[in-house]
Amino acid sequence: MRLFALGDEKRRELEVEDLWPHKEFLVLKFRGVDSISDAEALVGCELQVPVSQRAELGAGWNYVSDLVGCTVLDHGREIGRIADVQFGAGEAPLLVVADGAGRKFEVPFAEAYLEAVDMAGREVRMNLPPGLLEINAPPTAEEKEEQATRAKRPEKSSRRKKEEH
Repeated sequence: MRLFALGDEKRRELEVEDLWPHKEFLVLKFRGVDSISDAEALVGCELQVPVSQRAELGAGWNYVSDLVGCTVLDHGREIGRIADVQFGAGEAPLLVVADGAGRKFEVPFAEAYLEAVDMAGREVRMNLPPGLLEINAPPTAEEKEEQATRAKRPEKSSRRKKEEH
């Protein structure tokens, strides 16, 4: 099997020579990677499987990478398109959804919120809890201005404390 390792913006082609289970992991032995120091160069790399070599998935299952570009609907209302998928922040991957105005929202791709995925129609239909989009929304221009103004103002309470001493 052929894979690609992506690390430090460099992509390297690898061939799986052998594999075996170890505890809850799967260990891969790549052709030409014959020492620990060779293997250490791959630490932190993202392994990518060419589309032509991906396993066929059962009904109702999708590769998360195929979701990029799909429209996300919340309770039937379009909120934007999936621009990216991020892993590692929690149990569920985060869909980075960009709306028409360029704002980005992080939406957990959790089964609890998922109504349906229609790959033919390129839609992900979700039922998000109230307020989730507002929590993960980027600040508006007014909010940014207010934050900048607050950052420039000295705190009155700290001035009073200095005057009292």
